[in-house]
Order: sequence, then C-alpha cells, then structure tokens
Amino acid sequence: MSFTLAIVGRPNVGKSTLFNRLVGKRLALVDDQPGVTRDLREGAAKLGDLRFTVIDTAGLEEATDESLPGRMRKLTERAVDMADICLFLIDARVGVTPADEVLAEILRKRSAHVILGANKAEGNAAEAGVLEAYGLGLGEPLRISAEHGEGMPDLYGVLQPLADAFKERADADAPETEVDVGEDDPDAPRAITKAKPLQIAVVGRPNAGKSTLINKILGEDRLLTGPEAGITRDAISVQTEWDGVHMRIFDTAGMRKKAKVQEKLEKLSVSDGLRAVKFAEVVVVLLDAAIPFESQDLRIADLAEREGRAVVIAVNKWDMEDDKQDKLKMLKEEFERLLPQLRGAPLVTVSAKTGRGLDRLQAAIVKAHDVWNRRVTTAQLNRWLGGMVEQHPPPAPQGKRIKLRYMTQAKTRPPGFVVMCSHPDKMPESYKRYLVNGLRDDFDMPGTPIRLTLRGQGDKNPYKGRRERNAGALKKHLGKNRG
Repeated sequence: MSFTLAIVGRPNVGKSTLFNRLVGKRLALVDDQPGVTRDLREGAAKLGDLRFTVIDTAGLEEATDESLPGRMRKLTERAVDMADICLFLIDARVGVTPADEVLAEILRKRSAHVILGANKAEGNAAEAGVLEAYGLGLGEPLRISAEHGEGMPDLYGVLQPLADAFKERADADAPETEVDVGEDDPDAPRAITKAKPLQIAVVGRPNAGKSTLINKILGEDRLLTGPEAGITRDAISVQTEWDGVHMRIFDTAGMRKKAKVQEKLEKLSVSDGLRAVKFAEVVVVLLDAAIPFESQDLRIADLAEREGRAVVIAVNKWDMEDDKQDKLKMLKEEFERLLPQLRGAPLVTVSAKTGRGLDRLQAAIVKAHDVWNRRVTTAQLNRWLGGMVEQHPPPAPQGKRIKLRYMTQAKTRPPGFVVMCSHPDKMPESYKRYLVNGLRDDFDMPGTPIRLTLRGQGDKNPYKGRRERNAGALKKHLGKNRG
C-alpha cells in the first residue's frame, strides 16, 4: 500500500458509500440515518492501478467534550493525523453548511493534502452546491457520486501524482534490510553518517510519554503530529544528532487501549505501528512503568521481530517508582516470559520528564544497531558449529542421523545464516532454537532477530549421480560405435 486516504466530512454525506466502492465490498454500514458510523474502519482500496489504504471515519461534528459525538470526533481527528491524504466530502445537494466551513478550517491545519469532493453531484440539483464548494478555499471540488460510481476517474487523476510522491518518499526513507554479505565486504557494517543516519521509531501508547521522550531527545518542545499548523503526516520524521550519532526519528500516533467507541482503534494502531516499523532499523517500544507489557505493546514488539528489526524496550516514568529494584526484577521476568523471541534485547528504564536514563537508552539503541549489522566469518562459524554438534548431536529420525556439514552467513540486517545439512526437512524446531540461542550467546547477538535456514546438499553436490551419468555416457558411446 503506497499511501493512506481518510474520508472525512459531516454525518450522512456518503463517506461509507464511497469507502465501500473503493474497497469493492460492503464493509461499512450504510443508512439514510446520520451517525451510523461510530468508529474507524480500514480497508484495502483499489482505484485503477493504485493500491492504497482507505479509512472510513465517523461524521465530524463540532462537539469536543467526552460525549459520544466528542469521542467520535477524537477518533476522526486521529485518522486525519495518521493519513497521508484526506478526502473531504460535502453533500452537493445540501450545499456548504457552517459545519463544513469549520471542518475545512480544521483540515487546513491538520493535513498537508486535502482533496475536496462534492458527493451526490449527479443531476441539476447539485449545481449550486458544487459552486458553493469553491468558497471553502480547498481548490476545485471533484464532482462525485459514490452511489453510482461517477467521478472515480477524476479522483484517480488527483491521487496518482500524490501516490508517486509518497512512493518516492517511502523508497528514500526505507532502510536497507536483508543485505547479502561477502567475506571481504568493504562496507561491513555500514557506517552511520549524516547522509545515512540511524533510523529509529518510537512506538507506544499515548500516555506512555512518547512525545515527551522525543522532545527531550531533540532538546526542544516539538511535536511531530498534532493540531498545530504545518505539523502534518508529511513531516513524519525528524533528523537529529544525539550524543554524536546522527539519527532520524520516525513518529507514530500512539497505540491506545480498547475502550467504548475506540474498540476498532487497536487494529488501526497496529497498522500505524507497522508503518513506523517499515521505516526503522531500531524500534524503541516505550512502556509505561505503571502498566507495562499490555497487549498492544507485545504485538508491536513481536511485529518488529517478525519484520527483522532490532528492538529496544524502554520503560518510562521510572522517576515515579518507589521500589525500583523489585520492579526492575519483575519487568525482566515478564519480558523473558512474554517475549522469548527477543531474549537478551535491552530493557532500559528512563524518565522522559527529567531526562534520566536517556544516555543509557542512546547506548542501547547504538548497540542494538551494531548487533543487527553483526557479521561472523565462515571459519568462525564452522569451528563453532563443530563444537555445538559435538556437545549436542542432532537427532536421528527413522534411524538416519542428520549431518550438519557446513555453515555460512548469507545476510545481515538482521543476521541470516545458512546451514548445509542432510534431511533439512526432518530437523526439529527445538534443534534450530538450540543453534539460534547458541549464536546469540557465543557471538554476542542478544535480542536481535536471527534467521537460520537449513538447506540440503543434494542439488549442490557435483559428484551426486556421477556414476550413473558416466554409465549412461559409456552406453551411448558404445551404441554409436555399433552403428
């Protein structure tokens, strides 16, 4: 998916109808009664050759309190902050209302790319409303009929150049991963420079102190997302020099706990976390010391490991803890129990408010990045493999012992190793874990994802079938001589 499009507007202007048309399914409820959509719904959209994520939002209303309309508005504002592009729909038959003018002002401040759509524009009854839409100051309105599919080519024409720009930005920001390695690679590991900084993403719940932490690292009160003019999803990253190391920090909207109308937000939060992980080399999972290791935290940490990124766990608000020693022991035990796939990853206690522990956090990030880039020579690996096999031989399924013949490192970022062996399909997962844990311990690679691939040597052995080939060639030669 190249970009995210949020459909916003007053209640009952046809947002869900357009959402259903773009995803090609009736995923969102549609009714003449306003206010049917009360949460955020995300889908995979298709428009011509464009593939993107579309978000259906609740109708934006002027309520800002904790009432149901107020909470619905907060969810919609969350989607606006998260989206790359906002499609602002008005009802062309009704025309521009005072509420539309208020919402247009909000979108001008919160979103860098706003497309104005005049929906229900079929027929002469919509002409006056389309003309009024010019007065919103958001450019030429697109005449759309979500119900009948009119105006989709025009929408495609506006989205295509934006999609190209977002793809270029994503390609430029995406880190090098799964890098092939050689024994004498002069660029191993890649040096951190101002032109190619270390890329980190800070993820966590809104109340975990993510914004405070980022501001403290930057040394200034600067929120990467928020209602201020000019702070939009376009500025999703900021570059800084942190204790002499050039870094690019990617911001992501906070992951929130399920509650009332926010119950659909968890999926959206994980999607947002996925976008942050995509651009990162090191992912900092920020926990609240009072409520650590909630389901959203575990999901994003597991996601980072599966995507092959280095992970650092940071526990914030440590200045508010009284019994620090017992709490730290409990946190480490919980971490090992809940995230065994990240065994040995750094767990750092910090206070974003006071700045204590940030030096240790910076050192942990740099160390995690170094481990993520770690390379081991083939000679070292094969000496190590011989010792591991001697200490604990592989099993013998059906009486045939699995022979581990050769090992090399094929990739880095994260480290990836290949073992040539007999019967790779019969190797139990427990023995692979034994090897991976041994690599972590013996080559100082704590916490980083490690990829271990087993390959059979059957197709690689140049002598396999040599006798049969020679016999066949001799038979063919004798046959020619008889002829």
